[in-house]
Amino acid sequence: MIYVLIVEDDPMVADLNKRYIEMSEGFSLVGIASGIEKAWEIIENEKVDLILLDIYMPGKSGIELLKRIRRKDLAVDVMMISAASESDTISKVLRHGAVDYLIKPFTFDRFQHALQMYNKRMNQTKQSDVLNQQELDHLMQNASAHIEKPSLPKGLTRSTLQVVWKAIKNRGDATFSTEDIANDTNISQVSIRKYLKLLEDSEVLSVNMVYGSVGRPVFRYTCSIRADELIEPFL
Repeated sequence: MIYVLIVEDDPMVADLNKRYIEMSEGFSLVGIASGIEKAWEIIENEKVDLILLDIYMPGKSGIELLKRIRRKDLAVDVMMISAASESDTISKVLRHGAVDYLIKPFTFDRFQHALQMYNKRMNQTKQSDVLNQQELDHLMQNASAHIEKPSLPKGLTRSTLQVVWKAIKNRGDATFSTEDIANDTNISQVSIRKYLKLLEDSEVLSVNMVYGSVGRPVFRYTCSIRADELIEPFL
């Protein structure tokens, strides 16, 4: 049995999620918390395997609870359920280890799929102390098959982002400027700046200002160590 805690301040949404849980075999509801501190109290005193967590909560946000769980290294998984669809918010949640992200409003089928994939993953890991690469790959592919990709800021497209990212990857470990990528892709520097800003905000890239002997300073970009992992949700 997987024990679930719902953290949601909207009573109607909390009740809907409760009914979804009751309709899903293998899951049992531990409780419902309308705030972060109440949720933490339940986590400390009850067995909780999975939390259905909203971001927008009174006082501290759901992300703060997620961070606290990770700092304490608790054996508790978090499935984020929120109306927040901003790419930087979703990226932040995924970086802190959420197992799934459902954007409100969502269908019961999507919710049920998320629970089924989570249940399957838990059962698989409990059945064997060691997984081979094939088993792990199959598990990870199933878990991510229906995860919705985060939306991009207005005016940006996934296809162009893929072109920009390919140009960045082709440069290896070398630093680069907006002009460099514009030349590599035949895309205007104005457009390239928007994509680089997205990657900077998502911590895919780091940026430094370099001063030359004459003229204005140039921004030089470098890929972070976790660049491939962090950009994956956007591609």
